[in-house]
Parts: sequence; C-alpha cells; structure tokens
Amino acid sequence: MKLNVQSIDHTFWVLFSLLIIVAIVALFSASSTLVYMHHSALGPIGQQLFFIVLGIAAAFLIQFVPTYWVRFGGYLLLLVSVLLVYSTMIPGNPLVVSVNGAARWVRIAGFTFQPSEFVKLSLIIVISDQLARIRTEQDKRKYFYRTLAIACIAVLPIMASNLSTAVLIGMIVFFLWILARVPWKYTLSVVGIAAVVLAMGYAIVEYGFVRPHREMHGPFKRATTWVSRIDRHFMDDDTDKYQLNDQNIQEVYAAVAIARGGTSPIGVLPGNSKERDYLPLAFADYIFAIIVEESGVIGAIALIFLYLAVLFRACNVSSRYSDMPAMLMTMGLALMITCQALISMLVAVGLGPVTGQPLPLISRGGTSVVITSIYFGIMMGVSREQMALRARVNETIANSQDDAPIVSLE
Repeated sequence: MKLNVQSIDHTFWVLFSLLIIVAIVALFSASSTLVYMHHSALGPIGQQLFFIVLGIAAAFLIQFVPTYWVRFGGYLLLLVSVLLVYSTMIPGNPLVVSVNGAARWVRIAGFTFQPSEFVKLSLIIVISDQLARIRTEQDKRKYFYRTLAIACIAVLPIMASNLSTAVLIGMIVFFLWILARVPWKYTLSVVGIAAVVLAMGYAIVEYGFVRPHREMHGPFKRATTWVSRIDRHFMDDDTDKYQLNDQNIQEVYAAVAIARGGTSPIGVLPGNSKERDYLPLAFADYIFAIIVEESGVIGAIALIFLYLAVLFRACNVSSRYSDMPAMLMTMGLALMITCQALISMLVAVGLGPVTGQPLPLISRGGTSVVITSIYFGIMMGVSREQMALRARVNETIANSQDDAPIVSLE
C-alpha cells in the first residue's frame, strides 16, 4: 500500500472536511445537557472529538487500500457483524447493552458499538461485488436471488430492534439492483411483498396490541413503539399531537427550534440556541433542528447541498470508472450517506415519524462517525485508483508518441 498523496480526490476531501467542521460546531452548540450532566465539557465533547479525529485518520489511510482488498474484507466484516447482530437477540447476553429499551449495542473489551453500522458497510460491499459478476441474463436471476438472500439474513435481526435502519438498508439494496440493471419484475416484486408484509405487520400490532393497550414480548417487542410513532405522526387532532408529553417531547421542542431559526435567514447564530437545553438528545437524532435554529434556512440549504454534493461526486467518479464492483460500491456508500441524511432531516423538521437515524458525521456517536468516515475513505480510494489509472494511461500514450518514428513527406 503506497501513500501517494498526489492522486487523492481533493473534491471528496473538501466535502468531508466541510461536514467535519459542521459536526464540530454543532457538537459545541448542541451538547449543553451532556456538559451539565458531566459537570464538564471535556468529557462528552472531548470523547466525540476523539472519534472525529479517529474517523479522519481512518478515511486518510483507507483511501490508499486497493479496492480488491476492501471487497475481500467486506465478506469477513459481514460475517462477523451479522453474528454480532444476531447475538443481540439472545436473552441475557452479557455483551449486549440496551438503551431506551433497544438492544442495539454490543460491548467488547470496554468499547460499546452498534454492529448494525458494520452490517450496513459490509453489506454494500458484498452485494456490490456479487452484482458486478452479472454477465448474462441468466446471471441476473441468479445474483438477484443470491443478494436478496444475503440481505434478508443480514437485515432480519436489525429489523427486530431498528426498523428504520432495516428499511434504509432495503432502499440501498434496491438502488443497487437498479444500477446493476436487474429486471424490474424482480425488484418490484420484492417491493410489493415487503409493502404487504409491513402493512400486515402494522395492522396486527395496531389492532392486536396498541389499541387494546397490550404489552408485546419477544424479539419484536419494539413494534408497538414503531406503530405508536406512526400513529402520532399522522394524528389528525393537532391539539393532542402537540400537547407536551413523554412521547412527543422531541418533536415539540424540535418544532420550536426550527420556528426560532425561521425568524431570520441566518437563524439566531451559532451558540445562541435555547432549545438545546430542552430538546432531549439534541446532540443526536435531532441535531438538525439545532442547526436550523442557529443557522436558519441558509444553513439548512447549505447542509443539504453538502450531502447532495457527496452523491453527485460519487456519480461523477463512478461514471468514469470501468471497475463495476468499485462503481457499485461507491454509489451504494454515497446513497447510504445521502438517504440517511435526508431521512434524519425530514424527521427533525416534522415531515416523517421518529426513526432514530443519526445525521451522518454530525450526530454524536462514535460508531456512526468512524463508519461514515470509512465510507468516505473507500470512495476516495476508488477515485484515487481511477485518477492513478488515467495518469498511467496518459503517460503510456505520451511515451508511445515520443518513440514513434518521424516520417518525412519529402
């Protein structure tokens, strides 16, 4: 692995750096409750800064890793991460840490992380590699069912504790199928079956547990939480919807924060947020509401543009790269970042039910920040290989022209 900095993708690095700057500013603006609980800013803020630095280092190093190593490592990572996710479903597992009733975290050797984040990364790598092997019409059917099976095995345990992440992964797999030109009859059939299953599941939980006020047990016990959030979001009675209680406190204070930010195109300016002291987990799922409060419409649009620019850059890199696995991998990672960001923003502004999806690179969380940085490192690596290949081709053409014999027309 050579650290040739001459071929790095400066555009990706600019976008990555701008998001890191936003993350640091937002971290200081939205962490007042953490500072109060720890009686110091050094603990919670310093910890997140450590993960940000670790993410930057990971992105820098991974961009020099050959993509075929990344693909090979993706299979190993998927195997380990899926086993860890399934372990969260084992009752009494000492490795599992539950937060707010959700058993999504695993603690090993003193480090706590969400294995589902590693599943998202590795699944994109593996499915991209599998779909890139399509050569004939028969291959399309073969690799469609193979990738469908891989995705189902990986997503099933995630669905038990985090439905929104499972749906997000499903969306990215669907987009990868489209990019790989899998026939519509296959992809749409999966979408239709998934829609029917989700609708039936909603009806069973709604009328069997939520309305009768019955408690649900088993691996899908959080289904009542999902259904309640959907019911609350689409509630017709605005009086009940905005009557402050433990269930809607985040939505209400997020709406207030956005309303304050809307009083000026540039918001109330960084450091002047009031709702950060009242909004639970303002530094996590609802950090976009604080960003809107402090930077207004201009800041919100600028942040949306940053995430879309990541997707556009990935499209530009992929369109000029002949390596199909790398192209699909780049697009899958960029789509994961962009789609997750847009979902998080829609929830923060009240246009979607609560999902718990963090804002990539910006929301507080060590696992999410490091893994998203790895996303950028892999995309930068693909771009670096593409630019290095182009430079070698141009050099070869130039040398061949210099060596060509001079023909005189006299």
